[in-house]
Amino acid sequence: MQIDTESLFRMCADTTRLRVLMLLQQEGELCVCELTHALDLSQPKISRHLAHLRDSELLQARRNGQWVYYRINPTLPDWAQAILQHTLAGNAQVEPFRSDHRVLKQMPNRPGAACCA
Repeated sequence: MQIDTESLFRMCADTTRLRVLMLLQQEGELCVCELTHALDLSQPKISRHLAHLRDSELLQARRNGQWVYYRINPTLPDWAQAILQHTLAGNAQVEPFRSDHRVLKQMPNRPGAACCA
């Protein structure tokens, strides 16, 4: 895959997309319902941002039954993966990223237990 520097930084420049990327960097893979819960945003808003990230090839999606799960594209170039790793390492304890992760961890009935209302 070929993502250019400008595209990566354009995707990260939006707060919602950056928050999504940081959660995915921490968790590996998340369902849309987990992202809406953690970020306290509507499903259409989250889905719109996920579509941008998927179109830019930063994310991959997979369907499992009625749920769609997202993860950071494992074929991202090393430099792009390093940027995301370093961004998380430097900001995991900074708001809003710390709260996003805490709220996600407190979510009842997370997928895997067959949730997603």
